[in-house]
Amino acid sequence: MFKKVIIAEDLDAMNLGIQQVLKDLNIEDFQHSKFCDDAFLKIRAAINQNQPYDLLISDLSFKTDHRKADIANGDELIEKVRLLQPDIKIIAYSVEDKSYRIKSLFENAGVDAFVLKGLNSIEELKKAIHLVSTSDQKYISPEVASALQEKNNYEIDDVDIKILKYLSAGTSQDEIIELFKNSDIKPNSKSAVEKRLSKLKDFFKANNTVHLVSITKDMGII
Repeated sequence: MFKKVIIAEDLDAMNLGIQQVLKDLNIEDFQHSKFCDDAFLKIRAAINQNQPYDLLISDLSFKTDHRKADIANGDELIEKVRLLQPDIKIIAYSVEDKSYRIKSLFENAGVDAFVLKGLNSIEELKKAIHLVSTSDQKYISPEVASALQEKNNYEIDDVDIKILKYLSAGTSQDEIIELFKNSDIKPNSKSAVEKRLSKLKDFFKANNTVHLVSITKDMGII
């Protein structure tokens, strides 16, 4: 079982709930932070003191206040902590239920577990902590477990990435088509580009082009 845990959670009620879970599991050495920057500094300080944390439990969304935040959300915190301390176990604890985000947490951010906040989250958090402390298995809440099994026949390629990057820079669809034609990038017809955009929106469940760019930026695709 884990000996030293850090919690990154900005809601007091949730924070207290997580602390009670740790106490129930006889984990007494834990700290918490309401800010991602603060959590990261504590993790780095613990490493420098040769007393590293065994486990990070982090929310994904954090409310902003007057403080300037270098690490704005749990996704960024998890990514930075994984680079800083590759062997630390990480549990994402969130209300997020979008499959693409959950899948990205496992495949790109390397989390060990994802627990969905809800009616059964306390018991699920206990199960997740126990599982990742005793094995290399991953844990995901049953309600969103399908996120890791979802397959989509549409594969994103380099052309899709170029389209997304151009869109994020404010380039219009017509301008993208002209750039593709001038660079001999194919397909470069208006119908082909529109078809790709439509598939990308469906793939990421985006409401519109702006939403699509926002999603792909959040996921680190562009």
